[in-house]
Amino acid sequence: MSTTSAFNDEKGGSSSAGEPEYGHDPASGGIFSSDYKRHDDLKEMLDSNKDSLKLEAMKRIVAMIARGKNASDLFPAVVKNVACKNIEVKKLVYVYLVRYAEEQQDLALLSISTFQRGLKDPNQLIRASALRVLSSIRVTIIVPIMMLAIKEAASDMSPYVRKTAAHAIPKLYSLDPEQKDQLIEVIEKLLADKTTLVAGSVVMAFEEVCPERIDLIHKNYRKLCNLLIDVEEWGQVVIINMLTRYARTQFLNPNINESLLEEGGEKAFYGSDDEDDDDEEKKAEAAALAKRKPYVMDPDHRLLLRNTKPLLQSRNAAVVMAVAQLYFHLAPKAEVGVIAKALVRLMRSHSEVQYVVLQNVATMTIKRRGMFEPYLKSFYIRSTDPTQIKILKLEVLTNLANETNISTILREFQTYIKSMDKDFVAATIQAIGRCATNIGEVRDTCLNGLVQLLSNRDELVVAESVVVIKKLLQMQPEQHSDIIKHMAKLTDNIQVPMARASILWLIGEYCEHVPKIAPDVLRKMAKSFTNEEDIVKLQILNLAAKLYLTNSKQTKLLTQYVLNLAKYDQNYDIRDRARFIRQLIVPTDKSGALSKYAKKLFLALKPAPVLESPFKDRDHFQLGSLSHLLNAKAGGYQELPDWPESAPDPSVRNVEVPEWTKCTSRKERKEKKVEKPFYSDSEGESGPTESADSESDTGSGSESGSEESGSGSESEESEEESESEEEEEDEEDERTKKKKKIEKSKPKKPESAERSECFPFRSMISTIAPSSSVRMYELLHRITGEGLAVEYCFSRQPFSPDPHMVAVQIQFTNNTSSETKSLHIEDPKLQSGMRIKEFPEIAGESVNVVMGIDFCDSTQAANFQLCTHTRKFFVSIQPPVGELMVPAFLTENEFKKEQGQLMGMNEISEKLNLGEKCQSDHAIVERVTAKANLSRVPCGSEKENRFAGKTVSSGSLVLVTVARKEGGGAQLTVNCEKMVIGTMLVKDILQALTQ
Repeated sequence: MSTTSAFNDEKGGSSSAGEPEYGHDPASGGIFSSDYKRHDDLKEMLDSNKDSLKLEAMKRIVAMIARGKNASDLFPAVVKNVACKNIEVKKLVYVYLVRYAEEQQDLALLSISTFQRGLKDPNQLIRASALRVLSSIRVTIIVPIMMLAIKEAASDMSPYVRKTAAHAIPKLYSLDPEQKDQLIEVIEKLLADKTTLVAGSVVMAFEEVCPERIDLIHKNYRKLCNLLIDVEEWGQVVIINMLTRYARTQFLNPNINESLLEEGGEKAFYGSDDEDDDDEEKKAEAAALAKRKPYVMDPDHRLLLRNTKPLLQSRNAAVVMAVAQLYFHLAPKAEVGVIAKALVRLMRSHSEVQYVVLQNVATMTIKRRGMFEPYLKSFYIRSTDPTQIKILKLEVLTNLANETNISTILREFQTYIKSMDKDFVAATIQAIGRCATNIGEVRDTCLNGLVQLLSNRDELVVAESVVVIKKLLQMQPEQHSDIIKHMAKLTDNIQVPMARASILWLIGEYCEHVPKIAPDVLRKMAKSFTNEEDIVKLQILNLAAKLYLTNSKQTKLLTQYVLNLAKYDQNYDIRDRARFIRQLIVPTDKSGALSKYAKKLFLALKPAPVLESPFKDRDHFQLGSLSHLLNAKAGGYQELPDWPESAPDPSVRNVEVPEWTKCTSRKERKEKKVEKPFYSDSEGESGPTESADSESDTGSGSESGSEESGSGSESEESEEESESEEEEEDEEDERTKKKKKIEKSKPKKPESAERSECFPFRSMISTIAPSSSVRMYELLHRITGEGLAVEYCFSRQPFSPDPHMVAVQIQFTNNTSSETKSLHIEDPKLQSGMRIKEFPEIAGESVNVVMGIDFCDSTQAANFQLCTHTRKFFVSIQPPVGELMVPAFLTENEFKKEQGQLMGMNEISEKLNLGEKCQSDHAIVERVTAKANLSRVPCGSEKENRFAGKTVSSGSLVLVTVARKEGGGAQLTVNCEKMVIGTMLVKDILQALTQ
């Protein structure tokens, strides 16, 4: 029989002659079948000289692996083709080898020289695959080869190969831990990599090999925070978990002064309302508060919180969970609430992670109850929920119960008791007991409700009610003797051992409240003693001992009878307990000193039990970890560090700017050109700036001069890497002409704007009239600032001292009675290339100033110290991407022409469904211009809206098109010279138009 027919037989005769199956299992065709030679056809194809046959064979082998079939016997035939020149065959061979190299180590070692040659292959996929196979061979003899390969791959030009090198590091470390020092050097090198593809993998290698080497993270901390938004999802999870532990070692607890802010804060900042207070008291309070150093959040701590917050909108549930645990462990109490909505949304939309989400929510609600109270109904239980989900939701509802919502929650619990799920019903009754314990106002209501359940037909419900009632009665037994009598009558009907034992314990403990019933209960129990469970027998013995001590006349003989029965019981615990009780309560000549204290031992007052949540002490485990899930430390778990008592040195995270990145002579010339109009009216209206644009009107000389010098400097900066000065000048002329054409269409500036350019410091102190689309941001809270509140906005007006800077309007408000003096900026910490124009030192109660920041067309934050005459505050300003632009006024033809030059890699297009409130042109224009400082471009089409602008720093064009379609859909297109700006702008506009 041919191999082709064999494959056809396995497929049921459905395959054609040209499509043989992936090998035949002898067991499926019979013992005497001739198809016992497995995979012979594939081996023949692999030995063929034709690459097409080899490729077909490898595709089928990889398909076999994907279907879960064993293809290990093909290893010798496959490994021979590792040197094949066909790139597609080679890729599939490496896929196979990665799967089976660990199982067939001896055969893999024979081809190790070929793998080493693969590390030098021009194709990045082959280099990465060769390294992956090499690291899969678990033989210590090739450790030096693996180490050399990893070091070379860590310096590879391809980020994909460097990522593979990071994956190989933990494999080598597990094979030979002695290589740790060399691997740390490689990790340190890869941590400095600025590629998002590598970041997640190298942090994972760091966590596996050297998590204790926190010093390796210092210099890379800010970079990791800024790259986080663009890292692939599973890399984000690893980085966030690592940064959570890092932050716990490097920053102070943000809630350390919580009591100070809540209790003494208002009084200290704003003065006492009572004017008749003693002066000495005021001085004493002021001195006490002055000694307490208010908490000021480290800018790097704020950077981490700010850069992880957008990830709460991630589609990946693991990312949302990672950010949630980071905020829970690191954020100030006032800011933790932002994670509640994200977790509730995650719980509703991802049923597969509902259990883990509820585990974390149950832990959070113990300390942060308030943030989940608005979402109470989201935790109501559905009949379709699995039992474990129901029990977790019950836990959350119980934790959220307070005086305000307890009536609603108890009504829900009454419904749950009718469920057919017995475990769930038992958990509900326990939850009612916990609510009664925690909220005294409803204790009697809960107790009466539980007593009514004692008449339920379901024995399990009655038994669980008895256990919970027993715990509640311990709090106020003297007020509930009727309930104890009612429960004593249930001993004839209830057969659940725990319930019977609870009733007996309750009667014995409070036998003085039921003196007539208790002896009769003991009489009945004595009859059935031999048939009871062990837990019930022990409580019968306790009841007998307590009645003997309190009512020996009626129960002496009964007690002796019970002790005699227990003396010969099969369980040794019961026999020992009987001997102990006999010696303790029945006085004899041999009785020891303890018999005098029998009453104190048996009838001592016992504290009421505290019904606590099983999640109470879990918060010391990192949320979302396996240890938190199990409530026990799992293997490999890294403890969440305690907050430091004093702040470590923040300068360890400062990165020195290399000399070659500092200002060159050309940049200095540019600065010189920009600053020329600052000093006099004559220079602002004549000289080099005026000659730069001889065609401009005399009335707008200063305007055209400053903008022309700016455009010239932009062209010089953009052509910094050109090969010759002549080419640079030609391109500069072309760019200048193009910008002239654009600038001519701009409206003429008012005289006040011209004067502000001539007197820049006056303009910095005065207020710029903000655009209607501006939004105020908080720079310094009045409590953190000891009464000084600072807000800022991006005014969307030109910054006259330097047109390449974004104008930031800052508003200072002094809420204290004391005068604020010497407001100024110190110690700016800026990324490479960024600049800041500080405002002059000011003072006053309520002051507005304008400062300029050159963000270098990036959304990275500008960090600096805001200083008064007594204090310094670390603050940071981070711009939305839309505020890095100024409007560009283009005609329709100019827009189309520029758009045609920004196609391909410079174009990003996304489809979207417009929100209900965003169906009209007016709404679209309003939303887009609110998100980005762009101007509207005239358009002949009614269903199309166009916008244009350019970046403030480099003058790169930004073109936006929103084309409406039928059915409420739309097409968003962004053309931008800088792809990073374009990508971020698309995200912001998409969010605005879909709301």
